[in-house]
Amino acid sequence: MNPDINGLWPALLMPVQPDGVLDTPRALAHARRMLDAGCTGVTLFGTTGEGPAFTVTERKALLESMLGSGVRADQIIVNISALALGDAIELGRHAARLGVHRQMFMPPFFFNAPRDAGVVEAVSQVVRGIGDDSLKLLLYHFPVMSTYAFSHDAIRELTRRHPGQVIGSKDSGGDLAHALGWAKDFPELSILTGAEQHVAQVMLAGGSGSINGLANVAPHLMARVIESPAKVTATDVKLIDDLLALLSIRPNLPFVGVYKMMLAEQTGDDFWLNMRAPLSPLEPEEAQAVRDGFRALQAQLSAM
Repeated sequence: MNPDINGLWPALLMPVQPDGVLDTPRALAHARRMLDAGCTGVTLFGTTGEGPAFTVTERKALLESMLGSGVRADQIIVNISALALGDAIELGRHAARLGVHRQMFMPPFFFNAPRDAGVVEAVSQVVRGIGDDSLKLLLYHFPVMSTYAFSHDAIRELTRRHPGQVIGSKDSGGDLAHALGWAKDFPELSILTGAEQHVAQVMLAGGSGSINGLANVAPHLMARVIESPAKVTATDVKLIDDLLALLSIRPNLPFVGVYKMMLAEQTGDDFWLNMRAPLSPLEPEEAQAVRDGFRALQAQLSAM
């Protein structure tokens, strides 16, 4: 396991008002709940947090508010992914100036399936542009979103160019064999899987932990898996599978909306049902199906 970034870092859901404006007090309270539940830290503005929908100004302001609320800089991973490399550099420099050196970057996704050479150069421009010797950058591997899959060659070249700065990957590919291969082939890197059902197996193969969405509603469960991956019980495996099954309880559900529905039910705060456009809330019948399914699992979660 690489020590640079390890443990459990929930991909923090972002509360927004009906018009899409970020609700900072709720975001701060949710981050505090995650830390109090034993999470290593929180991840800001990932895909689960609707990150690409927020402006550079909004993202910088929330990071400043997080730090001002008492969340430590070393308890934050900030996703600096942006369509324009200059925006990613601005976000990275801002975070670094505030002492937030753990960052994550997904290649821009407006051109379909870019070549390795272009992506390697894009990442290198971002690293050089940030200009932070203490940078700890995770390569955000999410082929369904970015249309690009980091190859072994690209990773090797980036770690050669930027040793100690490009230090690992957040793997949201959902492919267990792929994640296990990375953990085996890159033992010097931090490999954090986004697939909750694969966390224990990847960690036993040398993975460093997880950045995932389910931790927003099941932080104790996911923390227990990460703390003792060799001792995960059949009960815990089934609970994770049952919770993840709610993501597909109806066809074509947006996963962010499902997680927000779970959190609304768990907290009793339906404000969480709001979404930032272009995402939209679940339809009433969809929402009720998720709510009912989550209620059936609440007692097991509450017992942790």
